[in-house]
Amino acid sequence: MTARLELPADHPHVAIVTIDRPEQANALDPPTLRELAAAWRRIAADADIRCAVLTGAGERAFCAGMDMKTTIPASQRLARGEHLDDDTFAGLRSVATALLAGFDLETPLVCAVNGHARAGGFDLMLAAEIRYAVPHATFALEEVALGLYPTGNATVLLPRQISWVHAHELLLTGRPIDAERALEIGLVNRLVDATELMTTALETADAIAANAPLAVRETRRGVREILHLALADAYRRQEEIGAPLRRTEDAREAQRAFIQKRRPAWTGR
Repeated sequence: MTARLELPADHPHVAIVTIDRPEQANALDPPTLRELAAAWRRIAADADIRCAVLTGAGERAFCAGMDMKTTIPASQRLARGEHLDDDTFAGLRSVATALLAGFDLETPLVCAVNGHARAGGFDLMLAAEIRYAVPHATFALEEVALGLYPTGNATVLLPRQISWVHAHELLLTGRPIDAERALEIGLVNRLVDATELMTTALETADAIAANAPLAVRETRRGVREILHLALADAYRRQEEIGAPLRRTEDAREAQRAFIQKRRPAWTGR
């Protein structure tokens, strides 16, 4: 498999997704797109998975975006109305889900950027709530240099996550930035040595997974819904989301655990 989903026993309630084509810079060909989309659907459908970690295999690239030798030519053939085999067509149909572009994972995602994140790889990273990167990572949105519009997450999410001027510099120049610059403009949380990257990502995923699952999911949802509301609407909406949580079994369990000086046993109810 070129996109692996693992559920490690020593990290309960955490899923690890690895793009595994290191010799091809973890570029996304049709089989990888299908497998990646299937992994996201599995995570979204499994309430027992409370956090996911995404990374790439190897030390050179996190993900170089679409495979220029397979996916791009297939997309061009499809645009011309030419016939594609069923597997390739299914891969192209999976692009949006694979990139988490308009597909809500409904689960926090931690991104362990182990190398270069370009184009579609950059798009995937933008879908993560928390991001760690190795010092040698680079980041680029190169679509304009190829005569293309960046139809993944870049024009939708990037200006909502970093400042207007930095977003446009990335989108319109096509020039890569290094990891230090990515940290400076708020694109990643922290730079981490390669030997500590997955440990750091999993520590964060474990911390998220250890919290009340309903509260985590609703908090994540609330941030997305409230971000661009007017203040009065935002306060009203947060109360609409928060009030039901105060009546859950998990909220009562948290109170009991605090009094009894023990860790809560969450039920997700």
